[in-house]
Amino acid sequence: MSTPLVPPTLAATALPLASRFAQFYMLTKPRVVQLIVFCALIGMVLAVPGVPTWPELQRAFAACVGIWLVAGAAAAFNCLVEQHIDAKMRRTAWRATARGQLSNAQTLAFSGGLCAAGSLVLWLWVNPLTMWLTFATFVGYAVIYTVILKPRTPQNIVIGGASGAMPPVLGWAAMTGQVGPEALILFLIIFLWTPPHFWALALYRVEDYRKAGLPMLPVTHGNAFTRLQIFLYTLVLAAACAMPFVLGMSGWLYLLAATVLSAGFIAYGWRLWRNYSDALARETFRFSLIHLAVLFAAMLVDHYVQWGLA
Repeated sequence: MSTPLVPPTLAATALPLASRFAQFYMLTKPRVVQLIVFCALIGMVLAVPGVPTWPELQRAFAACVGIWLVAGAAAAFNCLVEQHIDAKMRRTAWRATARGQLSNAQTLAFSGGLCAAGSLVLWLWVNPLTMWLTFATFVGYAVIYTVILKPRTPQNIVIGGASGAMPPVLGWAAMTGQVGPEALILFLIIFLWTPPHFWALALYRVEDYRKAGLPMLPVTHGNAFTRLQIFLYTLVLAAACAMPFVLGMSGWLYLLAATVLSAGFIAYGWRLWRNYSDALARETFRFSLIHLAVLFAAMLVDHYVQWGLA
């Protein structure tokens, strides 16, 4: 016996407040935003020599809140724009926007409210430069990447990766009021990490992207070409990961961690190129997340070791 379908608007109205809150919260892509804030926090810590003072801790907390709010706003706007695409893909079909459980007006108001609140926090309690850079990142991800690049070019991840690489720059600007060369090195690492990370996902989700009509690299150039690009990017990324040590930003502890992580990513890229399987692509994608998180954590620990505070 089939279950009668409930119109989305009626289903949404019948939801308890806690469920509605959970729907809005999930639009912010919490796990992605946590990684963004973590990378921004690394930029803040590295920008401050030694132990931060109480006012610096307060500013760092305000910066984390503001960046979290604006990043969540960008994620929600992305869900709004891509609701029809999300509905065709298994990994995103559960989103409230894709299922019609949240209206466009509700999602747009939520995104706008988060962006305004986050910008206000950054302007009042951090500094105007961080606010403008964070807002530019919002525009870069929500508009330039989501609306313009993603549906039009297989280089969407490469070009759009600039927005995703901004968090350490935001963190550095929050604590210093400027963008230093050290922040740009951190930017470069994430910028080069992004394509192999997302292309590994796109390889085993290629049918979802093809069905949604998105020109991801495996769809437009095929599996073998994408695997080669992933491997080549892991080589270039390894060189970028060594730069903090070469330029004196980090010490031997960081270099050891970066060497091991880079070797691991290169090994995954090589195996993926030479002997593909969906299972290996999933492993590569998961390892890429570990790679970035542990790399930045090692940079954080090394920073305090160098200052004799660990």
